[in-house]
Amino acid sequence: MLNQKSLRVIVVCLCVWLTLRYLLSGSSRPDLVEKSVEIPGQFWSNDKLDVYEKKDDNAVKPEVPHGDNEVKVPEANYKAVVEDLPKAEQEMVQKESKHLQRIVHLDLKGAAPKVKYLEQIFPLFSSLGATGVLMEYEDMFPYDGDLSLLRSSFAYSVDDIAEIKRLAKISNLEVIPLVQTFGHLEFVLKHEKYVSLREVAEFPNSLNPRIPESLVLLKEMLTQVMKLHPEAQHFHIGSDEVFGLGMSKDSKILPRSSDEELGKLYLSHVTTVANFMSETWPGVKLLMWDDMLRKISVDALKESGLPTLADPVVWKYLPELDITAINSWISKYQEAGFRDLWFASAFKGATGSDQMWTEIGHHLHNHLSWLKVMTSLYKYPQITLQGIILTGWQRYEHFTVLCELLPVGIPSLAVCLQTLKHGSFHEEAQAEVNHILGCELRMDKELCYGTGAFAGAELYHLVHRVHTNFKSSIEDLMQNPHLRGAFSRYHRKYNFANPRNVGFFQHKLTRTMSEWDTVIEKLRSEMEAIYFPDTVEEWMEENVNHHMDQLRTMLQDIQRITERRGLAKSLKAR
Repeated sequence: MLNQKSLRVIVVCLCVWLTLRYLLSGSSRPDLVEKSVEIPGQFWSNDKLDVYEKKDDNAVKPEVPHGDNEVKVPEANYKAVVEDLPKAEQEMVQKESKHLQRIVHLDLKGAAPKVKYLEQIFPLFSSLGATGVLMEYEDMFPYDGDLSLLRSSFAYSVDDIAEIKRLAKISNLEVIPLVQTFGHLEFVLKHEKYVSLREVAEFPNSLNPRIPESLVLLKEMLTQVMKLHPEAQHFHIGSDEVFGLGMSKDSKILPRSSDEELGKLYLSHVTTVANFMSETWPGVKLLMWDDMLRKISVDALKESGLPTLADPVVWKYLPELDITAINSWISKYQEAGFRDLWFASAFKGATGSDQMWTEIGHHLHNHLSWLKVMTSLYKYPQITLQGIILTGWQRYEHFTVLCELLPVGIPSLAVCLQTLKHGSFHEEAQAEVNHILGCELRMDKELCYGTGAFAGAELYHLVHRVHTNFKSSIEDLMQNPHLRGAFSRYHRKYNFANPRNVGFFQHKLTRTMSEWDTVIEKLRSEMEAIYFPDTVEEWMEENVNHHMDQLRTMLQDIQRITERRGLAKSLKAR
């Protein structure tokens, strides 16, 4: 009897203990205890990555592209209305911004321009007020030896890198290399050779920091890039959006990871990378994206030593920034011991993963919001703002489609750079944009009217024509009542139609096909002058080919069926 009572007590205690464990800890990190990894955007704790921006006090919108979730342009009209800062604040920002670096980000993970185009565009960057270019090489860097498999088929050569640096120097632009060293390593981890280095086996996003070979790989990548940039003053080590951190088998065999422990795991890796860079190239100042730092405690940041090794780059891309949140991060960084800081805005590539046309108003207001943030920096006397990076994302990540092409984003870049230069986008700033670009910018239409004097202007206008008229003209044609009533899918399937009825729309179909053939050939020619064949093929496949194939197929069906001269439908379907 005594043994039975003891057994009951033990069972009850065990049940209580398991229940308490589940209630106290089970909900804090479900992604660590469950097999499912269906939400790659998870951060430590239950919160998602800081890719959410407040539109108002009660609503949030996802932000991209550091981040998986697409964002729709806010409903407010950002096209025509420009709310300037008070004049006193404009003058203050204008005065302070003279000393700031304005860095144009070239995201080369997609649609990397030929060096010939960079030769044309670098002087424009400089004339608009840029002081440097951030080169996110990804697979366009000429890695060699064991790393040669990382190279794209159209990667720049060693001579190309030397020429890019020479061209930048002529235009007084500093070249800042960017190499991802933690998250967003898809271009590396997609290769079978490096699958074992993934943090999450199913996803090629993030590097496992607990595997010694991970650091060996990074050191070799960084060494090869620095070998071709020995004069570099700054170097960006990326380190944003480390999706799945703490989900590897190596992490799970350790005691249950808390938020603090995961933060320390992140800091341990980035400080190891930063120390390697600082010890090997002591004169190079390091930059890193700040999103992963936002949830790490001040004490952990201090203890890591990171504030003496790298400058955080605070990034946000929505038109209405949560200035209170941004100020809280800056305050944290000051308390942690960071002394230099950068901001990052966006001039393109942040309004949709497959965006074809750049929405200038969205990006203008993003920069006006950053100017407001700048006016509050007096609250943080130990922090010095070094500059702002104007990001121009070409893909949200290695495996997504192309965003707006660089020539399409040039008017937006011009507006954003001039806004930073003048502390506002007033008539003088707009007049300067019009003069430099050689066109008339209409903010209400988000379009540069006129031929344009900037490199790529022809492509800019051709893409606009495709964006505004191409798909809609074909859809309108397919809604022709004669086509819908007398040449339906059923008619084409069984090869029958009345040639008289076909005649009512055949000419319009033929003319539309001919007109767009001409436009698309011009567009292809302009693209081929700027881009490598893989970019031309991808852009055409994503935006043009399907619709042109639809027209061609329709014309082939017309020819085949009209040759039957109105005979009865076939017994066999085509």
